[in-house]
Amino acid sequence: MKLSTLKCLKLLADPTRLRIVLLLHSHPLSVVELQEILGMGQSRISTQLSLLKQEGLVTDQRSGKNNIYQSELPDELLTIAQSAASELPESAKDVAALRHLNRKRKDKARAYFDELAGKFGKNYVPGRSWKALAEALLKVMNYEVVADLGAGEGTLSQLLAQRAKHVIAIDISPKMVEFGKNLALQNDLPNLEFRLGEIEDVPIANGAVDLAILSQALHHAEEPSRAIAEAYRILKPGGCLLILDLAKHSFTKAHELYSDRWLGFPEGELAEWLEQAGFLEVETAIVDRETKAPKLQTLVATARKGK
Repeated sequence: MKLSTLKCLKLLADPTRLRIVLLLHSHPLSVVELQEILGMGQSRISTQLSLLKQEGLVTDQRSGKNNIYQSELPDELLTIAQSAASELPESAKDVAALRHLNRKRKDKARAYFDELAGKFGKNYVPGRSWKALAEALLKVMNYEVVADLGAGEGTLSQLLAQRAKHVIAIDISPKMVEFGKNLALQNDLPNLEFRLGEIEDVPIANGAVDLAILSQALHHAEEPSRAIAEAYRILKPGGCLLILDLAKHSFTKAHELYSDRWLGFPEGELAEWLEQAGFLEVETAIVDRETKAPKLQTLVATARKGK
């Protein structure tokens, strides 16, 4: 369908239609979701969508009980629309509301999978276990050089060494490093190397690794943001960082019981440190919630170094 530039411009001159089409350019949405973001009635939004659809600026696709709309705005009109939207005071609120909606979507999905995960392993199924699943996933991992920062005795490092070409395990404890070296020797893992060092001053050259992992190590750091910056430094362009840690909690006994420096981290703060370090594609998620006291939650963050 050939779009009429004049008709399109007339349609986009209406602030409501302009807001709708730019929201749909950012993310496909249903009428209900547009209602939530825009704070408008269903009939008003449906009318505007009908006009935009008629001119080919949006299309829809059935998904369950809802129609999901998406923008078909050409590049030459998108630039004009974005420039015009900058004059609308509601534009910033729309972006924030869309971000909040996406968080709610993720939370809903996480809640579902949390419930699913709670059932995993409760009933015996031959051949199915978390260990088996982890081992299987490691088999398809395709990172050549991996840094396990704050590796401890190296349990994770040994698993990674089954697949990676070279694994460098870093720990601050001389005894842990010695123990890990002996374990690697006993298990015939010549590609697993242990080095003594701090995660805030990593003894690895710039741009040397494809994947850096901070697994339950960041909450022991004096300066977590500095540890993240060090991970960025040692990663190759395009390399990935994986952080597995605790979400913010109030179990103060962790200071004494586990020598924890920090009582976990809020998702927002962790994401901010990653962005400040220069990372792209930052994602965070609460992936596990303990049901028994102190009901700690596990936080996962992933990010990529730009090429």
